[in-house]
Amino acid sequence: MQISVTPDVFKLAQVFTISRGSRTEAKVLTVKVEEDGFLGWGECVPYARYGETLENVTQLIESVKGPVTREGLYTLPAGAARNALDCALWDLECKKAGKRAWELAGLPKPGPEITAYTLSLAEPAEMQAQAAKNAHRPLLKIKLGTPDDMARLEAVRAGAPKSTIIVDANEGWSAEVYADLAPHLVRLGVALVEQPLPAGDDDALLGMERPVPVCADESAHDCSTLSKLKGKYDVVNIKLDKTGGLTEALRLREAALAEGYKVMVGCMVGSSLAMAPATLVAQGAMVTDLDGPLLLAEDRDTPLTFDADGVHPPSAALWG
Repeated sequence: MQISVTPDVFKLAQVFTISRGSRTEAKVLTVKVEEDGFLGWGECVPYARYGETLENVTQLIESVKGPVTREGLYTLPAGAARNALDCALWDLECKKAGKRAWELAGLPKPGPEITAYTLSLAEPAEMQAQAAKNAHRPLLKIKLGTPDDMARLEAVRAGAPKSTIIVDANEGWSAEVYADLAPHLVRLGVALVEQPLPAGDDDALLGMERPVPVCADESAHDCSTLSKLKGKYDVVNIKLDKTGGLTEALRLREAALAEGYKVMVGCMVGSSLAMAPATLVAQGAMVTDLDGPLLLAEDRDTPLTFDADGVHPPSAALWG
């Protein structure tokens, strides 16, 4: 078994801004695993919020010597490195077996899921223009977490009066700010709030009224973190770069649903290769947020299909 990792860069269609900063390109790592004449591949997006860089994730991937199994990867921490390797091994298994990933996972054949489309953080007038341009989309996501959030939210609602809106505060609010904003979120028809408080301060959500469902993002990584969410959150955002791959993501989905949580399936800004395995986890989710490729100016040679029905599962030519 040969394992290789290479950095890839995909230009964004426009500058993408959240409360933590702006970017003009998506920097990812592509992992390939070759064995017995078959090749599987996967993608990860190292995330600085979790102390990940292209360099240290590359080093972690290169520390793995084949042959290795998906279960054997659990010696690595949950995160980007394990994700790319895990997804590459799924793809490799599919190629060897001549089957699709959903068959190997024992899942029903997947279909398209409506995905959120994320509006870049900007001044209210610009966000209203973005919203109007994308008002045909059924689900819009707004990046907030600033002192001017209400003006931005009002502007987006004015620009897209019929779209369902979800908001992501990216840990940018305090408990007091969230409590003050909550009634306005209800008034403006917000369907979900992601990570309103910093992960380290989210005990403040205990006992707090949640008129809009609250979703754990930075507070939820893999199955080991699920027990810490009780009484604080209603929804769990599953991202493969946090869980450490499709294997753990499917386990987390099952465990979260069993404990009464609803599920959101999200992504970092990456290519169709990064989204492809996540489409399996997204089946029947409360919210699917796999819009990474929609934010790109360029993509993989065989990209995912996005249309009025949503994001479609990948072709075998792409992954799985």
